[in-house]
Amino acid sequence: MEVWDRDPRGVRHVRADNPSPLTLDGTNTYVVGRWVVDPGPADEAHLEAVVEAAGGAVEGVVLTHSHEDHSEGASRLGAPVTLPGDGDEVGPFRALATPGHSADSVCLVLGRTCFTGDTVLGTGSVFIAPGEGSLAAYLRSLERLGELDLEVLCPGHGPYVWEPRAKLDEYIAHRLDRERRLIEALAEGRRSTDELLDAAWSDAPAHLRPAAALSLAAHLEKLEAEGRLPDGDL
Repeated sequence: MEVWDRDPRGVRHVRADNPSPLTLDGTNTYVVGRWVVDPGPADEAHLEAVVEAAGGAVEGVVLTHSHEDHSEGASRLGAPVTLPGDGDEVGPFRALATPGHSADSVCLVLGRTCFTGDTVLGTGSVFIAPGEGSLAAYLRSLERLGELDLEVLCPGHGPYVWEPRAKLDEYIAHRLDRERRLIEALAEGRRSTDELLDAAWSDAPAHLRPAAALSLAAHLEKLEAEGRLPDGDL
């Protein structure tokens, strides 16, 4: 087993069979003792594997956010379900509010291990839609995570991240580079969604272009709030 595939000490990993362009190879459920992080979809085979990983009984369920691909199966595990707030301690975890992907997103800290939900993925970038999500809040959340002394990130989708600081720096740089390219395109007079996507999201494959358009809208929302959009209609 490669180092990036091995479970952190005290953590067991069960992946749901719900792959998609946004969930990657499926939702990651984590089990610590008899506590479950993000039970995933209401898929019986997956939930049976989760209960087995917990030794046959679940003491408590903790969510990183309320999206169904992470939370739908929670009520079927026969244990209290909590979506904690900032600083709350639930079971062995301490919650850290990390809004951005969604308003209710939190990360769960266990020693130097951090369960990130959809705030950080194992591969690729995080989907942020305007309205529900906030790019400005997301960048602040990444900076907050960067202040922690972490050994490993356990993402909601994709493999473990064993170099947390490098990943967080990469995520911040990626968003700021998108923003730079978007601002340059706007300065050149580009205004339509297709023109802006061609300039700042030229690497997005065709099947992810609708998601890229929502990310574009989130960037425009941030620039508008900061008073950095050019005059004229978009």
